[in-house]
Amino acid sequence: MKMAVFGRNIRIKPYTYDEVSLTKSRREVNTMKELLTPMDAARLAGVSYPTLKQWIYKGKIHSTKTIGGHHRVARAEIERVTGARRTRQKRGKPVGLDAISGRNKLLGSILDIRYEGLLVQVTIDVGGQEITSIITSDAARALGLKVGVQVYALIKATEVMVIRG
Repeated sequence: MKMAVFGRNIRIKPYTYDEVSLTKSRREVNTMKELLTPMDAARLAGVSYPTLKQWIYKGKIHSTKTIGGHHRVARAEIERVTGARRTRQKRGKPVGLDAISGRNKLLGSILDIRYEGLLVQVTIDVGGQEITSIITSDAARALGLKVGVQVYALIKATEVMVIRG
């Protein structure tokens, strides 16, 4: 890539990095449009600007410098560090679990299910802990609940008490 700086054409070497996995490795070349300013990179990573600068200085994030000495960070480098691939799609209406405003969604599997008339007692194993819920038998049938099925326990409460274990 060539840039004109003070009337001179200067060639900028693109930032390169190796991505290694257990099954394959590949080499990618980032052009200037894929490089972010530290402020934009910090915003994308969800950290403060000073934190991102410290990551650069400590070598946690690899950056490239412009001719003027400013750091630029590859978008893929931010995704590598944060462990998330963020898409550039426009956000539509949330679907499925994302459409629920509650944030306490715990994934588990059904240990026991007891039908008693109009109600069903469902016991869910969530990370070695048991959660019991009472729902209607119609809801249990509609969801197709059986022992071993993976379900989410959505906890919606006005208060949560903490007791030291």
